[in-house]
Amino acid sequence: MTPFGKKLRELRAARGRSLKHMAGEIGVSAAYLSALEHGNRGAPPWHLLLKITRYFNVIWDEADELERLARLSAPRVVVDTSGLEPEATEYANKLAERIGALDVSDLKSMLAFLDARSRPGG
Repeated sequence: MTPFGKKLRELRAARGRSLKHMAGEIGVSAAYLSALEHGNRGAPPWHLLLKITRYFNVIWDEADELERLARLSAPRVVVDTSGLEPEATEYANKLAERIGALDVSDLKSMLAFLDARSRPGG
């Protein structure tokens, strides 16, 4: 499941909407919507993201959050380490090999570290 798929499922469940109903309202198949939720499809195209925010009638902050999560929801990621230090290539390859064995607390710790490093002064 992708971050966007998780949020989409949470919004749908909180509002008591079925996959079939939502799919019909936004003009996609229930199978496509299910694939989005399960992470078998990448981020939705911009026009579909707009339909989803309208469907849920979300306000600015929630719409921004959906857009942010969509950007972070490519289920197959390519990491280009050409031109970087050898350690970057080693890290990317080890992460690719072992990501399935990491538990949620490991992943959250690594995300927090990366988020802290991306802030000014980090």
